[in-house]
Amino acid sequence: VGGWSTSGRRVSVNSEANSEVEEGKGVDHNRNVRKRGKQRTPGEGLPLYLGAMISTLLISGDDSDASQLRYKSVNDVYEDLKAMAAQDVIRHQSSCLIDVVDNEGSFQSRLKFPKDLFYGRQVQMSMLMHLLQSATMLGDQPLMALIAGYPGTGKSTIVNQIKKPLADKNGFFIEGKFDISARPDKVLASALDSFFASINASNTGENSYMSMRWRINDAVGSGISCLFDVIPSLRKFMTDSSEVDRAEERKMGGNLMGQRLKYMFCKLIRSISCRSRPLVLVLDDLQWADKMTLGVIRMLMTDPDIHSFLFLGCYRENEVNESHLLSANLNDIRNQGINFMTIKVGAIEKESVNALISDVMCLPPTLCQPLSTVVYQNTGGIIMFVQRLLTSLNDEGLVWYSYSSHRWMFDVQKIEQKEMSEDVVKHMTEHMSRLPKKMQTGLKLCACLGPKFDAAIVAKVQSGANIGDNFLESCVDDGFLQTKEDSGYYTWAHDQVQQAAYELIPLQQREKFHLLIGSRLFLSTSSSEIDKFIFYIVDNMNRGLTLVNNPYQKYEMADLNLRAGEKILGRHSFQSSVKYLMTGIALLENDSWEKKYGLTIRLHDAASEALCALGEFTKLTALAENPLIFARCFQDKLNIYNNLVRALSSSGKNEECIDTCVSVLSQLGEFLPTQITPNILQEEVAEVRRALIAQTRQELLSLPVMAESKKLTAMRFLNHMLIATYSCNPPLNLIVVFRMVRMTVDFGVCDISAIAFACYGAWLASSPNDEYEGAFTMGRVASDLMKKLCSEEAEILPRIYLLIYGMINIYKEPWQALLCKYSEAFEAGMALGDTEYALSNMSLYFIMSFFACGSNLKETSQIAHKFVQRAMQYQHQSMARVMAISEQMGYDLMGTNNNAYEALSGLDEEALLNLLVRNKLANMARSLYQKRKYVSYFCGDMDVAAKHYELQEELDVNSSEVQATTGRTTFFFISTFIDGLIGLYFARKHQEDEAKWTRVAEKAIEIMKKWTNSSSWNFSNKLYLLQAEYFFLKNDDRAYACYRASIKKAREHKFNHEEGLAHEKLATYLLYKNQHDEALQCFQNAKKCYAIWHANVLVQRVEKAITILSPLCIGGI
Repeated sequence: VGGWSTSGRRVSVNSEANSEVEEGKGVDHNRNVRKRGKQRTPGEGLPLYLGAMISTLLISGDDSDASQLRYKSVNDVYEDLKAMAAQDVIRHQSSCLIDVVDNEGSFQSRLKFPKDLFYGRQVQMSMLMHLLQSATMLGDQPLMALIAGYPGTGKSTIVNQIKKPLADKNGFFIEGKFDISARPDKVLASALDSFFASINASNTGENSYMSMRWRINDAVGSGISCLFDVIPSLRKFMTDSSEVDRAEERKMGGNLMGQRLKYMFCKLIRSISCRSRPLVLVLDDLQWADKMTLGVIRMLMTDPDIHSFLFLGCYRENEVNESHLLSANLNDIRNQGINFMTIKVGAIEKESVNALISDVMCLPPTLCQPLSTVVYQNTGGIIMFVQRLLTSLNDEGLVWYSYSSHRWMFDVQKIEQKEMSEDVVKHMTEHMSRLPKKMQTGLKLCACLGPKFDAAIVAKVQSGANIGDNFLESCVDDGFLQTKEDSGYYTWAHDQVQQAAYELIPLQQREKFHLLIGSRLFLSTSSSEIDKFIFYIVDNMNRGLTLVNNPYQKYEMADLNLRAGEKILGRHSFQSSVKYLMTGIALLENDSWEKKYGLTIRLHDAASEALCALGEFTKLTALAENPLIFARCFQDKLNIYNNLVRALSSSGKNEECIDTCVSVLSQLGEFLPTQITPNILQEEVAEVRRALIAQTRQELLSLPVMAESKKLTAMRFLNHMLIATYSCNPPLNLIVVFRMVRMTVDFGVCDISAIAFACYGAWLASSPNDEYEGAFTMGRVASDLMKKLCSEEAEILPRIYLLIYGMINIYKEPWQALLCKYSEAFEAGMALGDTEYALSNMSLYFIMSFFACGSNLKETSQIAHKFVQRAMQYQHQSMARVMAISEQMGYDLMGTNNNAYEALSGLDEEALLNLLVRNKLANMARSLYQKRKYVSYFCGDMDVAAKHYELQEELDVNSSEVQATTGRTTFFFISTFIDGLIGLYFARKHQEDEAKWTRVAEKAIEIMKKWTNSSSWNFSNKLYLLQAEYFFLKNDDRAYACYRASIKKAREHKFNHEEGLAHEKLATYLLYKNQHDEALQCFQNAKKCYAIWHANVLVQRVEKAITILSPLCIGGI
């Protein structure tokens, strides 16, 4: 805790009074005072420390008043001399007091405290230094520690001790502090802004931080523009003069901007830290942190690409319980496998209190023990309370500097008799209440201005209240306030000091006091200045809003809250924006929709945007009710509808989202069928084909830009329906796509048209006619339109990539080459705040990695686990489920007991399946059946594989009377491949269902032939294996050549897992042919492939076959 003191009474004294002071007797308030004249200064004569020892040794034995100041043994003298030799106390002897001169020419001597009072804490410092060493020397992953303690225990002081060792390692230190009366969602941005401002102000030269600029450019790219508003110093650091594209931000929408900003914060912090410049980020008073900042912390700690980074968070443990927001976020971090240290900071020990007093007074430790005992008993060792109590005793004359004895003195008996509060805030308030009335008034006014303010706002607030010309300077001198040189801003020395000043205001008068300050500021501020002071005005007025009954005044306050909310919304401080906007709505009268319509609709519009950005979907749904009822025209409802359907989609309420969109579209003149029959679907297909029949690729790219506002709005709501209908109503999804395409051809192109063409291409590729070339053409149209109509950081990029590389180009390009596209789309989506489509791309990445490419199961499972947790963080349960299904496949084949579904609110696989079936989530239930079928087949559990094939087929039949899909992922290809192998296995049993299973296999072979013609790389090895098994069924010797061809193609095309499967199937065929030696070699080859795949279950199964077969072979093993 930084040192601070208050002024006592400054009076002139005569020689008689001065004599009483020197003898340790007389009136208390004169103890601190001496006349101006020839006096020795502390730097003259004997050192204070040594002088105190000598004067104590010279005390006569009959001096009863000095009995507590005597040495009791020679050993005590010896120990004090040792302490003097060990500590360089002589060099610091002149720093133990300050002389203050008043207008009457009198001196007052006050204790002078060092900036950081740091005593004891060896254990805590050892833990911190170990963490710092790990972060700077190893730096392979982000590290985290929490410093927990009661107010005033010196948590921040402990953290400050690592500044020097960090600087010695060429590291960076960024610090921010939350405050109960300040906006929490600006703290992290302000900390980063101060960091870059200090770099900009340094004289280290332009090239000193060039590598950091490069790292920021590489990591953040064009997305840095969204950080310039919240971190103004960053723009100067990056020497960027470009303007932020507000139109692009508005089009992006609140929810995307909120997610984008969090992701960009993480990217920026990742760019600052590196092995040569380690970074420590400190956030103090986390008990007041907001949801967004805690989310950024969680993302930072789970980011595998952050190195040489240490996060330190301080919080008051007495204000955080299990239900606190901070506790919930810390539990989330733990659940993601991130370990962090909690360092408890309590009171310092009595010995440390004694050492503190000894250093501050330049007195030997033994002589301080009587005072330190009393101080410790009254403060409990809370370091801030210790400092405050000593200052108070000094001001009251119970601790004083004796110029005749040349040492600090104290009256222990009177100190013991003094009544003192056990609460530091109460104690400070009591002390402040003894200050002059002008000083008290000024302190009360400043306490209402928050943790930071400038002289201009104080000048406005004090209008009509005389607080003196030098009030701020006096507060700095007395230690209440702190200021940086030439900054013009003032901050409280500690939030407890601000609280103590606030306690000067009687509880029953606080609302009135705040309202008075807010009103005074409002009336004294010109319209041109209102934006500068808006938050001071509104924050104070809102604290007194219960006293406002006049409707005109309430509307005026609502308008001010709207201005504050919209301003802070533009800076992406969504939580603070919600607070102002919802307060504004609460101030509205019942007739506001009639009398103040413009104000009312603007408040609801802005509030819906901010709530959407925060992901507060329940509150947003409730907020939307009134404007959807009372808005005067449909146009005024559109923004509310837009945010509402975003909320419904993100929270998984797909049917409500669809119903709302259908209703909006009908009012826009676009009518969608609610019951879709095969005939209706055929008519829609015919209509879209007619619209496109004469359109070449170039003609589609040359269509005019869509200008009609109704059609643009309709395209936006059709776009909202895409994911919702894909999940729970595939036939309607197709009609939505067809309508978007037709609207584009008829009325012109917009950015969403690119999505429409990509979706249409995905449908063409999956249609019964297998129109692959048409699909590729539509994919190119979509890609070219995106480049033509959208900026470099287009919001639609993740969606376009999902469709082109996830549903179209999978028919043509090597699958391994597409993995990087999904990763690229994920990064772009996160940078844009489009977490839904970013995670959708990653779900395709894991389906491709696990099932199609045969990636290392162990490594891929570890990566998938982090992404499942990340999806849950962003409240995207659907994507989390899809990725968890893939992750569990890896665990099943590795033979571990891990439960990938644990992150999904503690589910297991059976519970998840029941949930999916119950909620009619057919696509996801199908994925789970396919995963079970896949694992069962590879593990040789053929009856279970057949069971899940049947369940999947039953689901396809019952899910809809209209079979329709907008597109297929690689899951469908792999599922078809496994279906064919299952069918051939059971057909070879030659039982009564042989014909049925043969048809399944023949269908799979025919489909695989078409796919192989489109992409030999992806499908030829699969086709060869199916043909080999079919020839095996028919007892055709061509089987052997097909097995060998499958093995060769799988090896050449990097499908290691399917190479292993082909070896194993060939081994089975060779056993049938009684060729044991070659069969053994095939089993051994299969084992090697499975081992590379990390499929331990398959390795063990093949090892059993090898063990059984070996004795039958020539020479065994």
